Amino acid sequence: MDTVSIVIPAYNEAASIGPLVSEFRAGADWREIIVVDDGSSDETGAKAAAAGARVIRHPYNKGNGAAVKSGIREATGRFVLIADADGQHRPSDARRLVAHLDAYDLVVGARSGATQATLARRAGNAVLNWVASYLTEQKIPDLTSGFRAARRECLVEFLHLLPNGFSTPTTTTLAFMKAGYSVRFEPIDAAERRGSSKIKLGSDGLQFFLILLKVITIFSPLRVFLPLSAAAFVTGTGYALWTIATQSHVTNSSVLLILLSVVFFLVGLVSEQISSLRFEGRRG
Repeated sequence: MDTVSIVIPAYNEAASIGPLVSEFRAGADWREIIVVDDGSSDETGAKAAAAGARVIRHPYNKGNGAAVKSGIREATGRFVLIADADGQHRPSDARRLVAHLDAYDLVVGARSGATQATLARRAGNAVLNWVASYLTEQKIPDLTSGFRAARRECLVEFLHLLPNGFSTPTTTTLAFMKAGYSVRFEPIDAAERRGSSKIKLGSDGLQFFLILLKVITIFSPLRVFLPLSAAAFVTGTGYALWTIATQSHVTNSSVLLILLSVVFFLVGLVSEQISSLRFEGRRG
């Protein structure tokens, strides 16, 4: 385990960070445990340091994603394990995730449905998982789990894509999959978090969905543009056939829908070619 750096982003988690760091330290001989204190107003940084973590402090709150990026930049291990500071992720599961890094580039701790927060949160996650599975053409059981282990070099490759907010897990999962890296989902049970959640279901849920579409349009834009093109073409053609049969002419609306379908397809095709250029010369 001396090749693994643990990165824990923390914002006002003084109640949980000390015991969490202690549990990680007791579980294995990790290379280092980095706690990124994201401008906390409580004793998060002090308690993390007292428990034996290396603390990096942001002068103000930048967001969960910004804290994760700071930790990855500072990590010295070949592998990076990312965990939340709220006590949901069990240090006892960390060794299982890391054990698969000899064969996989990213290992995600996939939470069982029964241990995922509230019913509304589980429903929202289920929708995101379904959409992500369609867009990536791979089964994704848990898109938003923050408990994950990866090769540091691969994480660094996508740092510029990671948002500063709460959708870093979403972005890294999709980016790794669409880039052709090996991803494993390791089943885990999440514990009940300590304190209150920083995620707002409404605004952050919409942001997760927009981030999902943004990442997919970067890596596989035809998965978005092709269905739009097909829908416009079928609608336009169907309406044209109906007006020919009932009115003996083709309406302008039918022509515009068919032209719109062509535009969607061409934009998607050009975007797909641009996307392919991103990976020229990358590691196979």
